[in-house]
Amino acid sequence: MTGVFVADVQLRWTDLDAQGHVNNVMVADYLQQARAEFMLSGDAGEMIEDGLVVVAHQISYRNPIHYSDDPLRAELWVAEVGAARLVIAYRLIQDDSLCVEARTVLCPYDFERMVPRRLTRRERGFFTAWLDENTAPLPELVAPELAGRGKITPVQVRWSDPDRYQHVNNVRYLDYVLAGRVDMTSHADPSMARVAMGNADAARWLIARQDIDYLVQMMFRLEPFHVLTAPVHLGTSSIVLATEIVDPDDGIVHAKARTVLVCADEAGHKRPLPDAARAALEKLLTTQ
Repeated sequence: MTGVFVADVQLRWTDLDAQGHVNNVMVADYLQQARAEFMLSGDAGEMIEDGLVVVAHQISYRNPIHYSDDPLRAELWVAEVGAARLVIAYRLIQDDSLCVEARTVLCPYDFERMVPRRLTRRERGFFTAWLDENTAPLPELVAPELAGRGKITPVQVRWSDPDRYQHVNNVRYLDYVLAGRVDMTSHADPSMARVAMGNADAARWLIARQDIDYLVQMMFRLEPFHVLTAPVHLGTSSIVLATEIVDPDDGIVHAKARTVLVCADEAGHKRPLPDAARAALEKLLTTQ
């Protein structure tokens, strides 16, 4: 193994959310920025030009990322190399503190024929040089299929959401998941209203883990997609939510996500779920 590739990712003021730290969706954008720099540094650069799709993300949020003039340190390497897929591993570090650990499954793709393709010899050589076969996998975060269950949140694709491949960028899917999550939880009980939603006593809700599987590409259109969201597990201070992004016209599921949401106090320390929120979510619990 060559070591870890290091990319400096510039922070923007607009990356922050109402709670004053970098929004969870922006973390996926940082991963993408670092990943592009990594691949363009060697013989995988053409893969970005010709076609590459994200199959899945696993993102573990360890500490909040705050705004700074200093760039975020992104460390990445290769965890797995297969015939037509690979796994990138990451660490995002700020002020010597581990903020994020993540994995991304990638697949080279032939957009002219609309089929996956195998890695070329040059590409395989590049990724193998950065391979650490001893990289420990992140634990799986499982959830039942919703199969039409859960609160429906219509989400419109914006003109700026597609990327250079003309389909919705992988980061934007997490925007849709966020929209569904906030809509479902804040309507389940007023105690789950977020900061800046007019609730002065709002608890802090932090993302501890977020996984997403990309199943079918999404294209720009005027008609909204449906985001289905349901709680699938309740802990003392946490909630596991399942999300599916669905085309309401044909029922095709474009993505499935699982999110661990943690209730916290103003200092960011875990606190028990509000009683009213627990009672409301228990009625909506989807377990099989």
